[in-house]
Amino acid sequence: MQDFIRIHREDTVAVALRPLEKGSCFSVDGEKVTVMEDIPQGHKFALCDIGQGEPVMKYGARIGLATEDIRKGGWVHTHNLKTALGELLEYQYEPEVKPLSPQPGAVFQGYKRGDGQTGIRNEIWILPTVGCVNSVAKEIAAKAKECYAVGEGVEDIIAFQHPYGCSQMGDDQENTRKALADIIHHPNAAGVLVLGLGCENSNIPVLMDYIGAYDGKRIKFLQCQDVEDEEEEAIRLIGEIYEEAKKDRRTACDASELVIGMKCGGSDGLSGITANPVVGAFSDILISQGGTTILTEVPEMFGAETLLMNRCKDRETFDKTVALINDFKNYFIRHDQTIYENPSPGNKKGGISTLEDKSLGCTQKSGSAPVCGVLQYGERVRERGLNLLSAPGNDLVASTALAISGAQMVLFTTGRGTPFATLVPTMKIASNSALAGKKAGWIDFNAGQIVETKTKEETAKELFDYVLRVASGEKVKSEAAGFHDIAIFKQGVTL
Repeated sequence: MQDFIRIHREDTVAVALRPLEKGSCFSVDGEKVTVMEDIPQGHKFALCDIGQGEPVMKYGARIGLATEDIRKGGWVHTHNLKTALGELLEYQYEPEVKPLSPQPGAVFQGYKRGDGQTGIRNEIWILPTVGCVNSVAKEIAAKAKECYAVGEGVEDIIAFQHPYGCSQMGDDQENTRKALADIIHHPNAAGVLVLGLGCENSNIPVLMDYIGAYDGKRIKFLQCQDVEDEEEEAIRLIGEIYEEAKKDRRTACDASELVIGMKCGGSDGLSGITANPVVGAFSDILISQGGTTILTEVPEMFGAETLLMNRCKDRETFDKTVALINDFKNYFIRHDQTIYENPSPGNKKGGISTLEDKSLGCTQKSGSAPVCGVLQYGERVRERGLNLLSAPGNDLVASTALAISGAQMVLFTTGRGTPFATLVPTMKIASNSALAGKKAGWIDFNAGQIVETKTKEETAKELFDYVLRVASGEKVKSEAAGFHDIAIFKQGVTL
């Protein structure tokens, strides 16, 4: 295993790939560097003297300013480095668009839907319109699985719980309604029972305008206040859906039909070196075969946004990306919050010092493909290729946002580990081998191997092949454990 990595030739820091002891001496591009203090894995040390106020460079870009003189070999972290970011900025479109070369399409086994979409799971979902019926939905799912066999045909019966659907106002309520409608139409669902209470703001009659056309054999509605025994009626309606869904079978589908969401959380100093670049290389492979990826967590684009803006396919897409960034900054400003209240305590412990440091690592997941689409929260993906989605950095909220925009699967990179899953298969990709070994019940894929035995390209191809297997029915760890969470983006007042 390597001792350290200098990511870009212009970097003034290197990253420790294992804990380095004080006094360790290394040759970095012909320059002798002696580590002046113990450096934890994932943390940075200076490759030259850096004066107070001078920029600190990583990924070939500025990750902040030194708050004091830093000597060559010194530890560089939050105690001597601060963000250099401002508030709202003016941006210039300086296109560096490099289309990927088309590659032969791979194949997976998926489900062709009547509306033209392709799913990778064939599940029956129970979706509450309001949090008041969450427990009822959970009980119905348990009883339905006693009545109807799951396995071949219908793969699972799942209740998704959330606390919203009532006492919301304005855009906040619109978010909930759009999210619920998107979930109802998701291609991984063989059918959906929409379970309402009857007196909520986002009741079933109101939702119908958001849902639009639907297959009445697979989408059923039940307002609990309208019937004497809601569980009995729900089981009957699920039985009708089940009779249709059990006929479904997997068939050969081109990889161009895949829509994959990309998210990171619990990042460490290796996330931007191993896991995120591997996902970026995976994204390029899928896009070169006509597929689609979606990148979100807008606050973690701050500081690296110009790299994405200059990859926009045209000025219209650039303008939408500028609006994506500044609208999210204004969201913070409206709530009197600091725009750059990031990274998290866990990020800092793992070696990430500033938001620029975090964002430059985070955006490695975008690979090198042109940005082809920009989506508002709750908007379904339309453009093939790389898309940017408006959603916060919160793991559950952002992953749910990816799913409701059409992602059939989420790739979630992490340096510290997490067990959660959203409504679609949520693959956990470790940035380091220690985490992959320690949390084998959580982690599905180890990207830490690229600083040990394999190249990024080899590891990305392994990840691509694994994604095809999961798309064809192989379960990821959180899915096998029965973990299913949704978190709708709440922005406004609760009545």
